[in-house]
Amino acid sequence: MKEKIISKAKEMFLKLGFKSITMDDIAGEMCISKKTIYKYFANKELLIEESVQVIHTEVNDIIAEITSKDFNAIEENFKIRRMFDDMFKSTDTSPIYQLKKHYPEVYYKVEKNQIEMCQSCFKENIQKGIAQGLYREEINIDAYVSFYYALIFTINENTRSEREAFALEMQALEYHTRAMATAKGIAELEKNLLNPNI
Repeated sequence: MKEKIISKAKEMFLKLGFKSITMDDIAGEMCISKKTIYKYFANKELLIEESVQVIHTEVNDIIAEITSKDFNAIEENFKIRRMFDDMFKSTDTSPIYQLKKHYPEVYYKVEKNQIEMCQSCFKENIQKGIAQGLYREEINIDAYVSFYYALIFTINENTRSEREAFALEMQALEYHTRAMATAKGIAELEKNLLNPNI
């Protein structure tokens, strides 16, 4: 039952927002009593925290699946970026913005995992791109990871609209790629920008 509650809560939080959804809403949607939810979760913050951990795991699994396929480093970044768009397309407000604004304690608890996952993903992508001749060999990988992370999370933490955040993140991805790319990488970037469904 606990997993079912988390699954339904996660779906509702992402669709309608962490703040607007109440324990009553979740109970009503599941046709169970609110008391049943409180049996597993002492308060809404704990349910949000566990729901966010599940989202984090799902995102990690999808990224691992994408990176295990035979995409080049630039294609891979576009696939991951579009995966986030598909995953959160029913959301009006950026989930990270909502968490930081309304549940900062939960946000800061899960932030460490987000940082580690993102920085590891960015670093592996840059190393892969260098090996493929798409990114310049002489770049400072750790610095570029830090720059891109700061850019992406500044957008997410400060942009209320998920649509606007996605558009800005696509521009940030282009900016990040152009900063690192070789001539071969620029050609690959242009191909991905011209063909969004690649």
